Amino acid sequence: MQENKISNEHKFFLSDIIGKKAIWNDKKIGNLQDIVILESGIIPEVTHFVVNRPFGYHSLLIPWGNVVEIENNDIVIDIESFEKYENDPSETQVLLKDHILDKKVIDMDENDVEIVYDIKLVLRNKKLYVTDVDSSKYGLLRRIGLKWLAKFIYNLADKIKADTIPWTYVQPLPEKISSFKGNVKLKVLKDKLLELHPVDLADIIEELDHSQRLAIFNELDTELASDTLEEIEPRVQRDLISSLEIEKVVAIISDMTPAQAADVLAILPAAESEEILSNISKVDKENAQKIEFIIEKHDEKIINFATSHYFKFLPQTVVKDAIVEFHNTAKDKDVIMYLYIVDEQEHLLGVVDIRELLQAPVDELLSEIMTSHIISLTPESTLIEASRVFIRYLFRAIPVLEEDDTICGVIPYRDIMNLNHRFI
Repeated sequence: MQENKISNEHKFFLSDIIGKKAIWNDKKIGNLQDIVILESGIIPEVTHFVVNRPFGYHSLLIPWGNVVEIENNDIVIDIESFEKYENDPSETQVLLKDHILDKKVIDMDENDVEIVYDIKLVLRNKKLYVTDVDSSKYGLLRRIGLKWLAKFIYNLADKIKADTIPWTYVQPLPEKISSFKGNVKLKVLKDKLLELHPVDLADIIEELDHSQRLAIFNELDTELASDTLEEIEPRVQRDLISSLEIEKVVAIISDMTPAQAADVLAILPAAESEEILSNISKVDKENAQKIEFIIEKHDEKIINFATSHYFKFLPQTVVKDAIVEFHNTAKDKDVIMYLYIVDEQEHLLGVVDIRELLQAPVDELLSEIMTSHIISLTPESTLIEASRVFIRYLFRAIPVLEEDDTICGVIPYRDIMNLNHRFI
């Protein structure tokens, strides 16, 4: 048997290898017709290559283990004879080209999203997996024979993002795939939507058209919608906010810290921003004023960026009790990387990193594991001063202290460092 020369790490698109010559004993025996996958884990694994043979000969179903090499123009296989492999895929086996390619991608509400123009495969540890379906314009260019143009565009603009959809967002295909005449269906609405991280959800929403992104966004609860909106690019933020009911927008913006809210509202038309602020003011006038101060730069003191949603503990708190409290209330906090240790008068005594907390013996006191050397800001510190401190020390959050070391808030890293455009 020939030595397997396939590298341990490689990426393919289906269009790159479909039609390649199949080589056996240094002779061409046919062309790669299709690829068979098995949905047995989180992502499907390639099990067979289907090789089409000329002159009416039966096609071959070649196990992946018998594929020795995938070269620029050839696929080298190692089999003892043809007869053993003259088989057809079973009705339960999924064929990437026949069953998936050119299908519509639809969401949970049967809305068309895109077309599957190509499929991404990744080779790891000598196993070939399907990782994404490609609905990008680059995938279309590859499919219609303009691979050179697709590659040129990729090389010219590395920052351009392809509209690939991870296979983990694709619903399981029918058990009897031979009867599958439908579309590739996503699981990104309702029952699965809440499992997605806001960053991943933002990536999906950005790639949909207006009606589909609005349908998805309206399914989110206020907290997830707020977290997701922060991660979405400004153009799509404007599109979403302009299309949502004002009550929902107010709820989403109110769930953010003042700095986050200001960063979102700053990209809106003035009239729209003022209407939202006016409605927020009816519920929380102080919060609305902080947001307005930041937007208009009437007051750039750091205290306007401070949040009160952080962890405070007394020094005599036991580690195990702090861990329980952390698990019970972390979802309501803006800062979760640090625990701030204070006395009865709210004087800051020390800081505990969450990693130190989780690694400490459960019966130790927080005073025994806290760091007493504290880097802080004052209420009079400016945005630029705060940004310099963040850049120098790389903290995820910094406390704001009065002259007597009373803690009056905490500044999250992202609320300052995402506002660099305000310092120009």
